[in-house]
Amino acid sequence: MSKKVLVVDDDQDVRSFVVTVLEENQYIPLVAQDGVEGLEMIEKEHPDLVILDVLMPRGSGIRLYHKLKTDETLEKIPVIMFTGIALRSFLKSQKVLDEFKGGEVPKPDIYLEKPVEPEELLAAIKKKIG
Repeated sequence: MSKKVLVVDDDQDVRSFVVTVLEENQYIPLVAQDGVEGLEMIEKEHPDLVILDVLMPRGSGIRLYHKLKTDETLEKIPVIMFTGIALRSFLKSQKVLDEFKGGEVPKPDIYLEKPVEPEELLAAIKKKIG
């Protein structure tokens, strides 16, 4: 059975790129345009993996990442952060620190800075879900 991968990104070009990589490698792509839609899709579809952008206009990736890392029913879902923000900046971002309210920010399973080659993205996906 093919595994479901949810892509949460507000950029149509990025979503298309990731969906193409997923389809070409027999994964089932699910798509959301922001964190609010992403959470709805997670609760409805129970994906095997979430590929998540950080900065989005409605329902930030930071908020969704917090939910995924602190909700007992969702914390087992692996997350690949796929963003234009450097990891160091993400971990020190005031929005991230505020979301985790001074607690330790869990390091993302995999953190990819855009742009990436299709092979790099595929290797990250395979590392998390085979």
